[in-house]
Amino acid sequence: MKLFHLSDLHLGKRVLEVSMLSDQAHILEQILAHVKAQQPQAVLISGDVYDKPVPPVEAVRLFDDFLWNLVSRDVQVLVISGNHDSPERMAFGGRIMQQGGVSLAPAYEGPLIPITLKDEHGPVDIYLLPFIKPAHVRAAFPQTQVSTYSQAVAQALTELPLVPSHRSVLAAHQFVTGAVTCQSEEISIGGMDNVDGSVFDAFDYVALGHLHSPQHVGRDTLRYCGAPLAYSFSEAGQTKSVTMVLLEEKNHVSVSTLPLIPLREMRKLRGTYLELTARSTYLGTHTEDYLHIILTDEQDIPDAIGRLRSIYPNVMQLSYDNQRTRSQAHVIPAEHAQRKSPLELFEQFYETQNGSSITPQQEDLLRDFIESVWEGGA
Repeated sequence: MKLFHLSDLHLGKRVLEVSMLSDQAHILEQILAHVKAQQPQAVLISGDVYDKPVPPVEAVRLFDDFLWNLVSRDVQVLVISGNHDSPERMAFGGRIMQQGGVSLAPAYEGPLIPITLKDEHGPVDIYLLPFIKPAHVRAAFPQTQVSTYSQAVAQALTELPLVPSHRSVLAAHQFVTGAVTCQSEEISIGGMDNVDGSVFDAFDYVALGHLHSPQHVGRDTLRYCGAPLAYSFSEAGQTKSVTMVLLEEKNHVSVSTLPLIPLREMRKLRGTYLELTARSTYLGTHTEDYLHIILTDEQDIPDAIGRLRSIYPNVMQLSYDNQRTRSQAHVIPAEHAQRKSPLELFEQFYETQNGSSITPQQEDLLRDFIESVWEGGA
């Protein structure tokens, strides 16, 4: 069975106040072209379909057209909500749409029921787990003690009706420990939302969403397909793609990628103002790309961004790198800082202030408080 794995479409997103809708429409057309060429049996979309819980009308229309084009090609579509989506809005009309080949995961309320597809090797059970927090799982399983994201996901997966002889696939939208992040994602301070990859060991393939760089974590079949477009300049130079999964007989899974070429690349452009205003020195025919321009002039250029946009109309960001800015840059970049949970940071602060460690009772109270704040009082 051939599956396409997509995630993090973020339809309706604005990057530095620039709408990405035309770029998103272009990339969805490329995905449809790959569907036509490869003829997968199903497309899995692992969350963050939209960029906001209440998306703009144009984004909803774009996704509606995309779904229509997929089901018109007899492709099954399976969708979960991500942390940017409203799970209730995403699931609206799901029971009706399932009759037309579109399965929308409902908001999490307890044990998952698989959607079973079949091919010459037998059944494939596909489980749809929307983005969950510990509070969601505690509500579904009030008798359990769940305080971390890893415990939450593990509990959500313990009651599944897994059939050992069936091939099993899970779509999930979580941050797996050890994965590589970039600037366009929302990751918790100190890695509080980390999930240990071992909780997914029972599945032949795990279609992950949440992180925008394509990558596998530990094993090839525990995979983030990545966003189909670059949504920050930290992703400049990345090759975006569709992940194609081939499930043959049990325990035989192969993964490959199909490249996606954006309407406009995201690039960083560095040099003096005079160098960058000489058209022949840089992009040539690619002046429509989205740019972060870094000027190395020692003096600020009056209305530099306005002048540069007369040559490069899609300048998104302008910054300076010179002696003055370097002398002011004393902050340690976040990627170089040690990742600690809020609880660990507070324990370290408490010990520094008081010369002793917090008690187990204080730790339990603090953990409950942090979890309540993190989940918005949920």
